[in-house]
Amino acid sequence: MGRGVNRVIIIGRLGQDPEVRYSPSGTAFANLTVATSEQWRDKKTGEQKEQTEWHRVVMSGKLAEIASEYLRKGSEPPRVSWRVFYL
Repeated sequence: MGRGVNRVIIIGRLGQDPEVRYSPSGTAFANLTVATSEQWRDKKTGEQKEQTEWHRVVMSGKLAEIASEYLRKGSEPPRVSWRVFYL
């Protein structure tokens, strides 16, 4: 079996300001809620449809500190790709 890639790209809008907390060792963690929306026209009715998905993202370290300083609700986050970790 060949090698795989564990990478995700989410481009959307922030649903709220980043929520930042620090571990006992001083590492920053930023919780983000990112909305992505898809729009289409229903082929049968011609009605415009929209579906929004909400994604919970956690950043750590320097990236978390930068996110907390510059990102605000409604802003478009930088286009970043990262590995997916399931907790």
